[in-house]
Amino acid sequence: MSTDPTSSFYTDNATLYAARDRNLPRKRLDAFLDTLPAGASILELGCGAGQDAAYMLSRGFDVAPTDGSAELAREAEKRIGRPVRIMRFETLDSDSAFDGIWAEASLLHVRRSTLPDVFSRILQALKTGGIFHASFKAGDAEGHDKFGRYYNYPSAAWLEDKLSAAGWRTVAMTEADGGGFDGEPTRWLYVTARK
Repeated sequence: MSTDPTSSFYTDNATLYAARDRNLPRKRLDAFLDTLPAGASILELGCGAGQDAAYMLSRGFDVAPTDGSAELAREAEKRIGRPVRIMRFETLDSDSAFDGIWAEASLLHVRRSTLPDVFSRILQALKTGGIFHASFKAGDAEGHDKFGRYYNYPSAAWLEDKLSAAGWRTVAMTEADGGGFDGEPTRWLYVTARK
């Protein structure tokens, strides 16, 4: 059993988390997919229960889903009918392999001190001109939610600074109010960057 509260949460609650009522981020997904060529290769970081991967596959894309939780990966495999690689973001080591990388509500669990390296790894994994999407819960300091899960809670300025330092060519960011599994009102930051 993991001593990390975030990992423990997803290990202990994978079935419940996978079965939750979640609205597919269809508008963001379609905007991301519409920037890619037909059949493009997409790496999904933190696929959770596999809803986004299932949608991307239904649109004809070549999706490589990953998750850091073996339990959630099994839940996603049930949904999409294909293997899900169990992988921590910090171990990504691909080189110019993907047209797009999708990380919806997943990188928000990466420690602030580690996030710049993860951004560099994502940049390395993309082909030239590739697109990266991620979303974060906005804030000014790292912390934990009521379930004990760690969040990096970045500001838009902090994120832009870290992405620029990692070498991203084009970065666009939008903000919106929403929620999450914890039921708390949340300010979300949505990042799109191009290699």
